[in-house]
Parts: sequence; C-alpha cells; structure tokens
Amino acid sequence: MVRVEPIQIGDVTVIGVEVKLPKTTLIAVTTDRGYIMCGALDVGLLNDRLKDRQIIAGRAVGVKTLTELLEAPLESVTYEAEALGIHPGTIGRDAILKMLG
Repeated sequence: MVRVEPIQIGDVTVIGVEVKLPKTTLIAVTTDRGYIMCGALDVGLLNDRLKDRQIIAGRAVGVKTLTELLEAPLESVTYEAEALGIHPGTIGRDAILKMLG
C-alpha cells in the first residue's frame, strides 16, 4: 500500500509518502528541492555515483512514521544538503525548512 499525505510545516505544505512493503515501510518527506527519508536511503550512492544530479537529501535511521522522521536527527546527508547548511544531527523538520528556503 502507498499513502501520500500533505504535511503542513509553517505556511508551506510538503508531501509525506509511506510505502508498505513486506517486513518494512519506506517513508519520505519531500519538497520541490529535496527530501528526507528513512534508513533505506543510500546517501553514499547519491554522493558518489549520482553526484552529477546534485541531489539534496538526508537519511534518518530507526524511524517508523512520518512524525518520527520529522523529529529525528539525520544520520547522514548528501553533499548538496551540506551546502545548504543541513548536517548530520540536523532534525528532520529543520532540514525540510532549510530546503524550503
């Protein structure tokens, strides 16, 4: 099952996505500019093999809901996210706000 949910952050609406798979759920919150995602995100792949795409993204581990993703510190981020001031340890909601700026 796939669930798409609008999430209000300040005066902006972003999109939350949950994909239920056998024994796991993929979760992400996305903006027009970048996204944060659960531990399934391969930041190394984005930074190395897909570097030319300049993807702004962050990864939080151990999260099971969209709310937890927004409240969790990011474990790793892409180079492009770091250029925006998003670093490991940044709370998911704060990373989304930086992506909106």
